[in-house]
Amino acid sequence: MGRPEILSGLRALARVVAVRGNIDTEAWTAGLPTTAIVEAGSARIYVLHNLHELDCDPAARGFDIVISGHSHKPGKSERGGVLYLNPGSAGPRRFRLPVTLARLDVSRAPWRVEFVALAQ
Repeated sequence: MGRPEILSGLRALARVVAVRGNIDTEAWTAGLPTTAIVEAGSARIYVLHNLHELDCDPAARGFDIVISGHSHKPGKSERGGVLYLNPGSAGPRRFRLPVTLARLDVSRAPWRVEFVALAQ
């Protein structure tokens, strides 16, 4: 998140599931978990900051989707029946990557991912 105002601003818009990332080191982030499990529609989603820190076999644990974001690089792939999604970064441009977010539609199968480029 970087700053608490970002999280509170998002919470004013919708329900938020947030996990602590590598820049979230200040005291206010202590209450943020490092991983989260979300049920949305028929999908079980595992959320973490850095995919390289994945601490389980998502398929074996019954997860349908893994969402991570550390690299800031938007992308999606499928492995072992699990959708891996990185929505990119909606914050300041990093590493010449696009500024994006992702919309994930879990209301129907197959799930639909749409990347949205944000003007910056």
